[in-house]
Amino acid sequence: MSLIPATILTGFLGSGKTTLLKRLLSEAHGQKMAVIENEFGEENIDTDILVTESKEQIVQMSNGCICCTIREDLRETLQLLAAKRRKGLLAFDRIVIETTGLADPGPVAQTFFMDEEIAETYLLDSIVTLVDAVHAPQQLDQRQEARRQVGFADQIFLSKTDLVSAQDVADLTHRLKHMNPRAPIKAVHFGEVPINEVLDLRGFNLNAKLDIDPDFLKPDDDHHDHDHDHDQEHGEHCSHPSHQHSGGHDHRHDDDVKSFVYRSARPFEPAKLEDFLGAIVNIYGPRMLRYKGVLSMTGTDRKVIFQGVHQLMGSDLGPAWAEGEVRESRMVFIGIELPRDILEQGLEQCLAP
Repeated sequence: MSLIPATILTGFLGSGKTTLLKRLLSEAHGQKMAVIENEFGEENIDTDILVTESKEQIVQMSNGCICCTIREDLRETLQLLAAKRRKGLLAFDRIVIETTGLADPGPVAQTFFMDEEIAETYLLDSIVTLVDAVHAPQQLDQRQEARRQVGFADQIFLSKTDLVSAQDVADLTHRLKHMNPRAPIKAVHFGEVPINEVLDLRGFNLNAKLDIDPDFLKPDDDHHDHDHDHDQEHGEHCSHPSHQHSGGHDHRHDDDVKSFVYRSARPFEPAKLEDFLGAIVNIYGPRMLRYKGVLSMTGTDRKVIFQGVHQLMGSDLGPAWAEGEVRESRMVFIGIELPRDILEQGLEQCLAP
């Protein structure tokens, strides 16, 4: 039996997760979904589309979809759903997990890799993060959970963009790309987003998206590098005029969640790289939100694809390098205050002479 795809839907309070979820459930896409929520109440699925009381852990809905509340551990809920599906008691094609607005999606994602039974039953498809364009600047400034949700994302949807100026949307998009260059960012209105942009993104599938989107790997516009040097030069609590709004509000955006891309034309030596990444993940794992790469290795004519979440890291052999294709390793690291210089120096030392 094929694996059941799972999507994690995350985003800060009021970003529109419930609106998007209701759209997924009502859209006639011919698939039955199981929705797992770890906040269940007025904020969530409207009670008028539920056919039994929400006191139950599993609620069958009028459209054949299922809603669960997480009363227990997520792992137990996933096991229970899979068991009922095997016995023919429940029918569903995929799972959507809606996290609370304050949740860090990391542990939710790790559940799919750390438990053998879950890994053999489900395929984690992607983490979709909703960002409220009106409140995001303040939320990103004040709440690390909001920054982490951006760092983990495979796809970012901006909601409420019609309520702010085009310049505000551009500033927010620029900020989000600095935090997470691997996630496409798209403005959406009230959940009117094509289903194929939410489901089956394969953000976690090592072979499906072999290349990090080349547009995100281009050196950013001039003020990208300027910002980087600027922050280094002025330190964290800087009152430099360029970091201020005209109204005097702090406009530094020196987010602790940042990303950087590493490239090398020289191939890596596999044993050295494995040792180095293993050591780095041991030390900085909790601060490493997502990392991914397409690598050129000595000893093989095939691309090596690697990615990870926190301390969990995996790699896979991809297709052969095409004739005439530039054999270049490209890696993106997204994390909380990661020591870029240590990572870059260590990676340099893993390259073949």
